[in-house]
Formats: sequence, structure tokens, C-alpha cells
Amino acid sequence: MTRDERLQQIIAILRDGKMHRARDLAQRLGVSDRTIWRDMAEISAYGVPVEGERGVGYILRRAMGLPPLVLTREELAALDHLLTLAETATDTRIAVGAASLAAKIRAALPPPPAQDAAEGLAGDEASG
Repeated sequence: MTRDERLQQIIAILRDGKMHRARDLAQRLGVSDRTIWRDMAEISAYGVPVEGERGVGYILRRAMGLPPLVLTREELAALDHLLTLAETATDTRIAVGAASLAAKIRAALPPPPAQDAAEGLAGDEASG
């Protein structure tokens, strides 16, 4: 498991709204307590609303998901353009975040019809 995958897994675990001790997270993910402490600092630095501290535990207090969105083709094209620009950012956190976000959006989109398949996030999955 890569570090990014581990960070995503920690966030997924914390979404249950319960308090989680670093020791329990470490055992579950096969890493040390110290690794979890560093990961929690990184997650917090990304702006994830995690509360807690070493020796007490960690909890995600606010929801992290977005409500369902319906985007137009133009909005998807704009988002694709912005994410492509962000992926070239010199700040690696921005570049990595943009690539991750683009992958999540692509995974959530329905497959485009074979005759309309195109590059980019928007593709040609729907007209109108």
C-alpha cells in the first residue's frame, strides 16, 4: 500500500464519526503508531477536518463528501482544463491532488458511447 493509499484509507476509516486511536489504526493498516501520527499531521495539513491528538485518538467531525452534482458538458470541460493545469503545478501537493481528483471524477462518470468516445474528463458521454 502506498502512502497516498494509506492516507485515503485513514480518511475512509475516520468517516464513521467514531474516535480512533493511533495504535488501532496502525495495527489495522500494518504500520507503526509513529507513522499514523505523521499521517494524521499530513491529513490535517491537507485541510481534512480531523480532531484529536496523540494518546487520545482521532475523529472526523464534519462530512467530507460533496452532494451529488449534475455537471454540463461545458462544466466538465472546464474542470478537465483546470485539473490539467493544476497537474503541472510546481507545488507537488497541488499536482498530486489534481491528478487524484481527476481520477476520481473519471471513475464516477458513466462510460461514453463508443461512437462518441473522446479524450479528457468530459468526453462526449451526453449531449445537452
